[in-house]
Formats: sequence, structure tokens, C-alpha cells
Amino acid sequence: MKLVEAIEEFLSYISSVRNLSDNTVVGYKNDFLQLTSSVDNNTDIVDITEENIVSCIGNMSKQGKSSASINRFIAAVRTLFAYCKKFNYIKINPTLEIKTVKNSKKIPRFMTKAEVNQLCSQPEQKELLWESRDTALFKMLYSSGCRISEIANLQLGDFIDSYHSAFVTGKGNKQRRVYFDEDAQIALRRYLNDRKNVLLEKKIEKPTKRLFINQKGFPISTQGLRWIVTKYSGVEGTNHHVNPHSFRHTFATQLLTNGADVRAVQELLGHSSISTTQRYTHVTTEKLIEIYNNAHPHGKEK
Repeated sequence: MKLVEAIEEFLSYISSVRNLSDNTVVGYKNDFLQLTSSVDNNTDIVDITEENIVSCIGNMSKQGKSSASINRFIAAVRTLFAYCKKFNYIKINPTLEIKTVKNSKKIPRFMTKAEVNQLCSQPEQKELLWESRDTALFKMLYSSGCRISEIANLQLGDFIDSYHSAFVTGKGNKQRRVYFDEDAQIALRRYLNDRKNVLLEKKIEKPTKRLFINQKGFPISTQGLRWIVTKYSGVEGTNHHVNPHSFRHTFATQLLTNGADVRAVQELLGHSSISTTQRYTHVTTEKLIEIYNNAHPHGKEK
């Protein structure tokens, strides 16, 4: 069996049998590109060696890929070759001796309240794309802590309590309830009115139920929403390092800074492990130390 055939079969398996999300399947597919681009298209799966995979890891490192990206690639190829071994496509699993690389413990990037307000005001000030939609997107990301993929997949029927909350489907197809503050609700209602007018103008017979659409009336993908965020983060007067996850980091950091219980924040974020949520406690601890050093008489002493 060719490598590309084994990959296609594996992707079909995790999609149809294991019922993993589309985003997860795409993630695996992208990781496998590192491997397929480094060997001949006609290479058999049995001919892939440990050296091939180590070479891919080396190339990723030279390209400046993060340790998290490299470890995700390693996990993906491990899963692929374990699958091939299970179904007797290979006799020896070439990934058994490959170790993950040490993760650099980066503190999650978050925004100040002023930076959030500045970014949320950009759609109205710059009129780059679709003002009401983009304002609603930013305010919903900030007030809910949702992943960008969760927002992209939101449908009109997912909302309850007059847009105060909604049910989203996160990683592992786990559903949870998220909440939107008054600013987000106002922005959302304004966008929904514009959305209705666009659909009427375009005379679309069977309009999508997805919340966020483009100006032609079609649903926007996760990648499309991510592009919108980065488009605004690059304009003058905004933080150029902002991405969709920055809203999520900011949401978590501000809740913990204001005394929210870490377990409650874990539930709101949809983290399966509390250790993932606890990354944000390092940020708040550093902030407390800074406040102490600036305000306490002994803290000011050198």
C-alpha cells in the first residue's frame, strides 16, 4: 500500500468510524503533509523509516515551527502507523523510538481591556469589510471565550434566552453552554438584522442556518473568520499580534484575575483537563507580583 493511500484510508476511518470533527481530520491531514512532501509520491508505507520521520522533524525545526507543532506532527504519525500496524499494512512501526520534543512553556498572550475595546471599535472606524458582522464576531469571542471554530459552527437555532447564551460543540464533539454579555447581544442583534437584509437582497432560496455569512449570503469557514480577525489586527493602532485565540486567552485571564474559580473557568472554556486552564493562573500570579512590587513598601525596596 502506498503512503498516500494509507493516509487517505486512515483519514476516512477517523472521520466515519471514530466520528472525529472535521477540524480534527483537517489537522491530521495538514500534519501528514510534512511527511508526504518529503518522500516520493509512490513510496510504499512499509518503506517509511524512522530516519524519514526524524528528517521531517528536523525540517520543521529549521522552519521555526514551535515545539507544540512538532509534537502534534509526532502524535499524528504515531497514530497513523499504529493504525497501519493494527491492520497488518506494516510489520515494524517506525515511530516507536521517536520521542517528543520538550515543550517551551509559553505564557498565553492576552489583551488588556483597552486593547480589546480598541480592536472591537475597528470595524466601525475602518469600514474594511462588514462592520456589524465583524463587531458582533469580536464581541462574541471576547465575552464567551469560544474557540473560533465553535463560533464558525454556531447556528441560529443554538441560541437561547434571547441571545444571552448558546450551546456550542467543542473538541471531541462535547457540547457546552456559553454566555454573551449585553454588548455582544446588542452587536449580535444588529448584525442579524443586516444578515436578514443580505439574504433577502441575494434572493437565496435555502439560506444557511449558520450564524456568520459573507456578503454573498454563504457561510464563512473557520479559516475565513480567522482571516477577518487578523485583517483588523494589522491596522494602525491595534496590537499586531492578536489572533482569534487572543480573545479566549483574555477571557480566561480576566475571569481568574477577578476571582473566578478555576473549575468554573475550565467548564466555560470546555477544557477536558484542568491543567490546561491552570496555564492562565501563571499569568494572574505574575500580575499580582507586579502589583505587589509596585504598591507594597517592602516590594519597592531594592
